[in-house]
Formats: sequence, structure tokens, C-alpha cells
Amino acid sequence: MHIGSGKVREVYALDGERLLLVASDRISTYDVVLPTEIPDKGRVLTGLSAYWFARTRAIVPNHLIELRPDGRAIACRRLEMLPVEFVVRGYLAGSAWNDYRASGAVCGHRLPAGLRESERLPRPLVTPATKAVSGHDLNITESEAEQLCGADAYAEAREATLALYRAATDHAERCGIIVADTKLEFGLDHDGVLTLADEAVTPDSSRFWPAAEFVAGRPQPSFDKQYVRDWCLSTGWDRTAPGPELPAEVVAGTRARYVEAFERLTGVGFERYRESPEVVACG
Repeated sequence: MHIGSGKVREVYALDGERLLLVASDRISTYDVVLPTEIPDKGRVLTGLSAYWFARTRAIVPNHLIELRPDGRAIACRRLEMLPVEFVVRGYLAGSAWNDYRASGAVCGHRLPAGLRESERLPRPLVTPATKAVSGHDLNITESEAEQLCGADAYAEAREATLALYRAATDHAERCGIIVADTKLEFGLDHDGVLTLADEAVTPDSSRFWPAAEFVAGRPQPSFDKQYVRDWCLSTGWDRTAPGPELPAEVVAGTRARYVEAFERLTGVGFERYRESPEVVACG
């Protein structure tokens, strides 16, 4: 039974304990779903998430039960989701760069003066955000997030976020990719155990930069949807619905970036994954 739609995923109830999450090829920028899809994008998100889920179970349990043969759907456990997203930033980019230029701080974290765009931060920062049902997610302070989640649940999820980010960045750097930031979501299972959910370290939820081309002090080339964001803004779009139609070259360029990120991080050819999705989940 279909029970909900997100910007990218369709959610179905399998039974009282399990959900089916199906990742579509939709793409959103600035929380607006664009009218043009990116072929195979849903498979990239599902395959990469399954890859990380298989390799981070020792850090925190996750909701994955089964990766389905189509490569874009997973059966997963139902959870009581925490009401905030856990964004962890290792580099100064995006909204964090804008906030830093305006105030010298990011979500309540005061930073040293003189940092440049894209510069590596002295230490990774957890900058939580609210989960908007519609419209834009809003950055909040850690104190506000703690009030929403409860002190113990927030502290545990915060530590898991930092541990997962360390594991992901260590692996990605060996693959020639900088994970500048990523967004994670957690829930509690029926025993109250903190559990990683939704997706994990994908081009939709992260900034992926090619390490060989990194130069602090400017925006970076990327393997994520920044390419689409930049094109959309170049049209004069005002970040409100409806978003612009994407031309064929932007669709192809976006797909190529997502697939390259998948192949670099997993070490698996994308066509091999399409044929045998389970190859990513045996870590």
C-alpha cells in the first residue's frame, strides 16, 4: 500500500514492521522537484546507500532488510524517526559559507576569522536542520535540535553522525573524492535502538568534490547535484516552483557525475550493478 511520497522516494507499507522505499529518478534543487528526471539516478542513490549500510553496521545499525532486484528499491524496518536531519560539515561551503560570511558563525558554531570558501574546517561541525513537510528545511542550533529530539537521543545521533562521517571521508579520500558535507537521518526501532535510515552518503545528500582538483578559496567542481543547481540559477530561476526544464546536456552531465561517484566509491561498474544489485551489499 502506498503511504507517502517524498521529493525523490515513494514509500509503501509491506506490513506492520516493514516499508518499501523506491528511489525515483526525480531531482530537486532548493527543495523544488524539477520537471526533468535524471535516468538511473534512483539506482545510484539506492546502490550507494546499500554500499554504505553494509560497511557501517559496526558504527550504528541501519534500517536495510533487503535490496530489491531492480536496484532502486529497498525493504526496510519501520522506525520512529528523529525530527531533525543531521548535517555534518568538514568544509566551508553552501549555506555554511553564506552564514560564515554574514556572521562568522555557522548554526551557532563560532569559527576562526579569515577562512576561505571551500576551506577545510578545523574540525567537522554538526549543523542540524528541521525536516520541512513542504518548502525549505531550516538550519537550527544544536541546542534547538536537542530540545526537539531529547538530550540522550540527540547526543547519541550526533556521535554516530561524526563517526559515520569519519568512516565515509577516510574511504572516499582513498577513492579520490572529498566528502565536503553530508546529511544523515536516524530513527529509533521498537527497542529504542538508534538506527540509520533513509539514504547514506549519496550525491543527493552530500557534496562530493574531486580531490585532485581541490583548491580552497573558490567553488569546487563536483560529483553531486551542484551542477544542476548552478545551471538552474544561471537561467534566472527564483528558486520557487515550478523549476526549469533541464536541457539534454545537463541531464547527461548530471547522470555522468552521479555514475562516476558511484563507481569510484564502490569500485563496482554501474552496468554490473544494474545486472546484479546485490554486489554492493556484501561488505
